[in-house]
Amino acid sequence: MPQVPIAATVAGSDSGGGAGIQADLKSFAAAGVYGVSVLVALTAQNTRGVEAVHAVPAEFVTAQFAALDRDLRPAAVKTGMLLSTELIQVVAEQISALGWGPLVVDPVMVAKSGDHLLLPEAVDALRGRLLPLAEVLTPNWPEAAALSELEVVDQDTALVAGRRLLEMGPRWVLVKGGHSPGEPNDLLIGQGRVLELRGTRVPGPHTHGTGCTFSAAITAQLARGRSVPEAAVEAKHYLQAALEQAPKLGGGHGPLQHLPRGWPQ
Repeated sequence: MPQVPIAATVAGSDSGGGAGIQADLKSFAAAGVYGVSVLVALTAQNTRGVEAVHAVPAEFVTAQFAALDRDLRPAAVKTGMLLSTELIQVVAEQISALGWGPLVVDPVMVAKSGDHLLLPEAVDALRGRLLPLAEVLTPNWPEAAALSELEVVDQDTALVAGRRLLEMGPRWVLVKGGHSPGEPNDLLIGQGRVLELRGTRVPGPHTHGTGCTFSAAITAQLARGRSVPEAAVEAKHYLQAALEQAPKLGGGHGPLQHLPRGWPQ
């Protein structure tokens, strides 16, 4: 029997299960990939918001990397919520030293509820330490604006910001279009290449964890050996199904259906 690919998520825990480590592991499973994890932070949250955040000590983050590298080395890895400058530095050092990759960086800054998941002073560390290691960077419009220091208000400005971010080191930048007033179309930007990923907006509040889910699905497809454009297209199809089949749970921004009908394909 061929070995099941392994993908890793380095992120925070979401006690509500809709985003973070929990969403990533379910998204890996939906792609037929075995998921492993490195927790860098814990959150007490539900669909209504984040109530508390607790950072994992840096030495324990390092221990998790070492344990996985000895026995369950991943074929691809993603980062999500990293919270602080110290944790970003530890994660960047470990990923660089261990050679895990390809790396998908989801620059999680603010939760759907508006709660901040990256300290403001950590943006420079994210930009300088992690972006140069990334195979794919997956910012939404506000994240692309914050990292590029450019205004993003439409597809044209999203493309300009994405190209600016490409200059910071990632091999690809996927600017997600969920904040667009129209359809949630994404732009996958590489050197000399732009691919538009079209989607259909699903009305309603059940969109918690879309960014985590999308980036995890891309990571899973990379672990299966697909190219970045192939991985992005497949992940977009999966995300659309997860949104359309959302279980409509909770009184706020509800979670997606991370194991939608028809997956894994």
